[in-house]
Amino acid sequence: MYTIAEIEKIIDGKFLIGKNAAAVIEHLLIDSRKLLFPSSTLFFTIQGPRRQGNAFVKDLYNKGVKNFIVDASFVFLEDDYPDANILLAANVLDALQKLTAHHRKQFNIPVIGITGSNGKTIVKEWLHQLLQTDYTIVRSPKSYNSQIGVPLSVWQINATHNLGIFEAGISMPGEMQRLEKIIEPAIGIFTNIGEAHSEGFENITEKIKEKINLFVKTPIVIYCKDEILVDEALLELQQKNNNILFSWGQKEAATLFITTIQVQPFNTVIKGIFKEGKISISIPFTNDAAIKNAITCWCVLLYLQVNDEIIQERMLQLKPVEMRLELKEGINNCSVINDSYSADITSLSIALDFLQQQQQHPKRTVILSDILQSGKSNAALYKEVAYILQQKNIQRIIGIGTEILKHSDAFETIKERAFFNSTAEFKQQFPSLHFYNESILLKGARVFEFEQISHLLEQKTHQTVLEINLNAIINNLKVYQQQLKPGVKLMAMVKAFSYGSGSFEIANLLQFQKVDYLAVAYADEGVELRRAGITLPIMVMNAEESTFDMLVQFNLEPELYSFGILNAFEKYLQQSGINNYPVHIKLDTGMHRLGFVATEMEELCKKISTGETFKIQSVFSHLAASDSKAHDDFTKQQEKLFLKSSGAIEKNISYPFLKHIANTSAIHRHKNLQLDMVRLGIGLYGVDANKTIQQQLKNVSTLKTTISQIKKIKAGESIGYSRRGIAEKDSVIATVRIGYADGYPRSLSNGIGKMGVNKNLVPVIGSVCMDMTMLDITGVDAKEGDDVIVFGEKLSVAELAEWANTIPYEILTGISQRVKRVYYEE
Repeated sequence: MYTIAEIEKIIDGKFLIGKNAAAVIEHLLIDSRKLLFPSSTLFFTIQGPRRQGNAFVKDLYNKGVKNFIVDASFVFLEDDYPDANILLAANVLDALQKLTAHHRKQFNIPVIGITGSNGKTIVKEWLHQLLQTDYTIVRSPKSYNSQIGVPLSVWQINATHNLGIFEAGISMPGEMQRLEKIIEPAIGIFTNIGEAHSEGFENITEKIKEKINLFVKTPIVIYCKDEILVDEALLELQQKNNNILFSWGQKEAATLFITTIQVQPFNTVIKGIFKEGKISISIPFTNDAAIKNAITCWCVLLYLQVNDEIIQERMLQLKPVEMRLELKEGINNCSVINDSYSADITSLSIALDFLQQQQQHPKRTVILSDILQSGKSNAALYKEVAYILQQKNIQRIIGIGTEILKHSDAFETIKERAFFNSTAEFKQQFPSLHFYNESILLKGARVFEFEQISHLLEQKTHQTVLEINLNAIINNLKVYQQQLKPGVKLMAMVKAFSYGSGSFEIANLLQFQKVDYLAVAYADEGVELRRAGITLPIMVMNAEESTFDMLVQFNLEPELYSFGILNAFEKYLQQSGINNYPVHIKLDTGMHRLGFVATEMEELCKKISTGETFKIQSVFSHLAASDSKAHDDFTKQQEKLFLKSSGAIEKNISYPFLKHIANTSAIHRHKNLQLDMVRLGIGLYGVDANKTIQQQLKNVSTLKTTISQIKKIKAGESIGYSRRGIAEKDSVIATVRIGYADGYPRSLSNGIGKMGVNKNLVPVIGSVCMDMTMLDITGVDAKEGDDVIVFGEKLSVAELAEWANTIPYEILTGISQRVKRVYYEE
């Protein structure tokens, strides 16, 4: 803990307001939505691409935060902050990094710094599993490895820790030098080099050289000698800095020479030579990435001189690392958030932030195990946990473990409480706990085996699932936000079940990310969002007379596109005694679907200029071909007509309204059409016709199924209905659990469509059936129960749509509701 006066000196800052120089700072905050401890929090007003941190100072001050770091752009009146401490820094991010670098220097403990393209988080978590018996470890939460994530990770170090393990990731030159000053690793790990995050570098060599800047002062660096470019770069670094290089690989010159790797059905035996002696380990994994990550961890244990027998025992006990937090549909109208692979204060706070986004249920429940090795007394620990749960408005706590049971009194402010000695005891009492219409967070240390609880709570469904990556949606949203001019608002299209991705699950995320508007196709979609706790303004694009009651009851804003719907809604409002109801006027500028045409503008202007029944929120139109250069002249005609027609409306009413015409493609292809607001649709879900933008987007949806049965057939035998599939040779056929009733197009029958089976693209054979599809997996190593990728990151929905002679919109929106949606954050 530091006083704000000490922090002023550490960051070379200057008090703009200094009302209490003795104020003690314990918590750092960069996201105003994640406030927990107002009185001991220091807020850094970091400037983002769309939102300025300065904008949140007043709101946080009103919530009890009194300490802030700002830059010269912060404009304020001192009278508005009568008891605040506001520090001026030349650069707020620099100030955060200076403070945490200073904090790191206060602790003379060994720190392991991990970089590389892939595997950083797995290696970090496995090292924690392997060393937690011997050390009290502080480590990066999740994948906190950025310019902000690393400082927040290092800030966790306290006097109880005797080992740190931190990740460092970069996306452009110059970043690693900053992170090195914060981490100061005593042991360096370079996992591997790959294509991930390569956009900011000229070539792979530059990327490697930037990454190894983490090790300029590191005594020992562990890496794979088989990666030639990495080996060359580290040997060059050794010449400059005298680092000790601890390498592994299948070259005799490696420090740990790997002689054999024996992959068996359920484990892998790895043998090697170290210091002229033969050694070996067995790990409970068989895939190549896990083997490499395990060998890296093995090297660390060898360097730390852990006994060989202990190494062998612990390696065999390695557990999979769940890299993502999942949201699934639960029993009795519940939502289940599964984050049960670890339990500590920091990861609990992250998971609670996700739980707080969920507005679909009135009740929030946390099922929490003992928190192990926190470095705090259990009394202080559970008092802090109880306070955090109270701040997050948790209505029910279920504690599992002997320590949380002993300290159950700390949770007396939470309305509903139940505590159990063990997971087995919880399972015995499960029927009496009555879970209904609530959001449930599972947060447990691995030894408590919360997967057993997850199985009890999750709704049993079809084995075909659509996985939705919420991090990817956030990334894609930011890609388009960065294209916007200052002040331009954003409407997110969540019609058609959010393009097949989900309803309130996606809307909750967008509301948390502070988009300005949502748009749905029909009133019942809007009603579902309102019932799920969505408070953002919602435009309904196809309002019908039969739904007017619902529109008003749930504060939904209709699109008025014809005199028929306008007059009907006006009559309804007048009969109901309602004035100034928010509406949106749709103009037809060339799409010729819905909207008032140019010849109707005079009559429309007369209509809306009299009376107070409506309050026009926006006037908009729809571009017909904004993604096509061949039709740019037509787009310009639409622009001209829209500006003329909306201008006429503007002259006839006495207040301003929003104008919008830009859809996903127009956001970046026709920036002059951003106007007051843009409408983001398919791009949010990872699809854009522009190759440059597409490269920046992340895949959102992965449709997966499983193999139900495998059988061998002879050449000439037929497969499927009407015998349309004929085996040209002796073949192996896999039947998978997806058909046209799930949304897999029948047009993909007989070799037109393909799916991914164990990294092999295999063709459909025979006709796609209602619930099943057959694949020719001849030559592919596969077994019943294996996952099958229908579309995802490697096999894109755009490619599948091309095979089906359609568009990605149709594929995504056609995924049946019987296909289970699983939402996750990485």
